[in-house]
Amino acid sequence: MKLIRNYLYNAFYQVFILIVPFVTTPYLARVLGPKGVGINAYTNSVIQYFILFGSIGVNLYGNRQIAFERDNRKKLTQTFYDIFLLRFFTTFLACLAFIVFLLIVDQYHVYYLAQAIAIVASAFDISWFFMGIENFAITVLRNFFIRMVALISIFVFVRSYDDLIVYILILSISTLLGNLILFPGLRKYIDRPNFSKINIWKHLLPSVSLFIPQIATQVYLVLNKTMLGAMVSVQASGYFEQSDKMIKMVLAVVTTGTVMLPHVANAFAKGENDKVKNYLYSSFSFVTFISMPMMFGLMAVTPKFVPLFFTNRFMSVVPIMVIESIVILPIAWGNVVGSQYLLPTKQNRSFIVSVIIGAIVNLVINIPLIISMGAIGTAIATVISELAVTLYQLLSVRKQIKFKSLFSDFYKYLLAGIVMFIVVLYWDKLLSSSWISLLVEILIGAVVYLIILFLIRASILNKAKDIFFFINDFK
Repeated sequence: MKLIRNYLYNAFYQVFILIVPFVTTPYLARVLGPKGVGINAYTNSVIQYFILFGSIGVNLYGNRQIAFERDNRKKLTQTFYDIFLLRFFTTFLACLAFIVFLLIVDQYHVYYLAQAIAIVASAFDISWFFMGIENFAITVLRNFFIRMVALISIFVFVRSYDDLIVYILILSISTLLGNLILFPGLRKYIDRPNFSKINIWKHLLPSVSLFIPQIATQVYLVLNKTMLGAMVSVQASGYFEQSDKMIKMVLAVVTTGTVMLPHVANAFAKGENDKVKNYLYSSFSFVTFISMPMMFGLMAVTPKFVPLFFTNRFMSVVPIMVIESIVILPIAWGNVVGSQYLLPTKQNRSFIVSVIIGAIVNLVINIPLIISMGAIGTAIATVISELAVTLYQLLSVRKQIKFKSLFSDFYKYLLAGIVMFIVVLYWDKLLSSSWISLLVEILIGAVVYLIILFLIRASILNKAKDIFFFINDFK
C-alpha cells in the first residue's frame, strides 16, 4: 500500500508542477518581457552552481543512508545530524565563494543577491531525510502549499518589468520557507543528537562519489543558459529558457515511467532476467509510441504556439523550440535504458559514463555553436549531447538485449509521426492563429497518428496489457 500511496502522491505532484508553468509562463512573458525573463534565467543559472557545490551529492547519498538506518532510531538520529551538518558546512563554503564571485562581477548585483537566498535555503533542505524514510506525503504537500502561495504572490505583486526583483525574491524566499517548515516533522522520527559523536567527515567521500554524475547532469540544466547570457545576451538566455521550459513539460509526461525502477530492481534481485528484459522492451515501445507524436507535433505547432503563449516578442523562440523538440525522443529512450534498466540492474558505471560523455559533448560543441548561431546553436548542442548519451547507453547494453525486439515497431511509429507532421503542418498554414485552431491541429494530429498505426498494424495497439503491465504488480 505504501508503494501505491507514494506513487499517487508523486503522480499528483507531477501533474501539479506540469500545470503551474502553463499558468505562470505566459503571464511572466508578458509582464517581464524577454529581458526580464533572460536576466532571471541567467542569474539563476549562475546561482545553481553554488547550490550544486554546496549540496555535494547529499540528496542522493542522504536519501540512501537514511533508508539504511530508518529502523534504528538512535542510528537514524546520528546519521541525520552528521549529514545535515556536513551539508550546512559545505553550503557555508559555497556562500563564501559566492561573496568572492560578487566582488568580481560588475553587473546584476541586486538580482544575484535576491537569488542567493536560494543558496542559504539549500542548507536547510532536508527533503532527502523524508524520502529516505519513505514519507513522500510531507514533501509533496509542503511543495504544493508553498508553490500555491508563490503562485498567488506572483499574480498579486509582479505586474511589470520593474517587479523582476520582487519575482526573484518570491521564488527564493518561498524555497527557504518550504525547507524550514519540514523541521517540525523531524520530532516524530529522531531525538536530540549526541554532539560528541558527530562525525561529518565519514560521509564526505561517499557523498562526493554520487556528486560527480550530478555535476555532469547540471550541464544540461544550467550551463546552456549561463554560456548564452555571458557570450551573447541575457535575452538569448531567456529565449532558450522559454523553449527549454516547454520541452521539459512534455518530457515530464514522457518520462513518468521511472515508477518502473523498483519493479525492474525487484525482478533483477530475484534472478528473473527474462522478466527484466520484457519490462525493457515493453517500456521502450511505449515511450517511443508516446514520444514520436509529441516530438513531431510540437515541431509542427510551434510557429503558432509561441506567439499565442509567449506573445510576438518571443518569436525568436520558434526556431529554437523546433530544433530542441528533437531531444524528446532520445531523452525518452535514455530514461528507459538508463533509469529503468542500467540503474536497477546495478550497472551504475555505464550510466555515469553516459552522463559524463553528454556533458563533455555539450560543453565542447556549445562554444563554437553559440559563437556562430547563438541560442539556435545551443539547441543544436543540446540535441547532439542527448543523442550521445542515449547512443552510449544503447551500446553498453548491446550484448544483453536484442535490438530487433527493442526497435520492433520503430519504423511504424516513425512513419506515423512523419505523416502526422505533414498533415498538421498543412492545417497550420490554413487555420487562423488562435487557441481553438491550435487545439484543432493537436486533435487532427492525434487522430492521424492513431489511424496510421492502426492501418499498418502496430502491435502496441493490440497489446494494451503490455503498456500497463505494471498495474498487476500494484495489486
